[in-house]
Amino acid sequence: MFTKNLPRLLAQRAICQARLIHNGHLLQPYSPMSNAVHRRHMSTPAPQVNTNSELSMHEYHQLSDSYMDAMLESLEAFVDSSDEMSYEVEYHSGVLTLTLGEGCIYVINKQPPNKQIWLSSPFSGPKRYDYSSQHDDWVYSRDGSTLGGLLNDEIAKITQEPVDLGLGPDGRYRSSSS
Repeated sequence: MFTKNLPRLLAQRAICQARLIHNGHLLQPYSPMSNAVHRRHMSTPAPQVNTNSELSMHEYHQLSDSYMDAMLESLEAFVDSSDEMSYEVEYHSGVLTLTLGEGCIYVINKQPPNKQIWLSSPFSGPKRYDYSSQHDDWVYSRDGSTLGGLLNDEIAKITQEPVDLGLGPDGRYRSSSS
């Protein structure tokens, strides 16, 4: 039975490997006899881990919980005021999911080991936000943008109307240090 299917299985394996190589996922050609480690091209930059955070774990949880709660409240108000039936926001087990139509899903969650808030956006991709006491806000260190600012901008592009979720030091969210 196995020998009867062997040519078909080998052909399927070769086609699959050719696709991987053709799509540029492997840096080196596949060799069945090679024990070499194959590497993939990554479109996402290497993660930024904030090892120099001045926040204690207690402070991190206070700030991030307050921000996540304010964000949930703001997004629920936005969804409730929208006429769009496909908009939805959920918060379960520390993960906030915002759905703005078919295939437009934001996922936002806390990352306590890194003392960050992570965002996955359907437009700008993954981002990791660190708390900045200087700005009293959650800031993306690669470009200096804030989490609330990015959400305002991207949601405004989707709805084609100005959006202000009230996140940040001048909005509804206030850190305990203010």
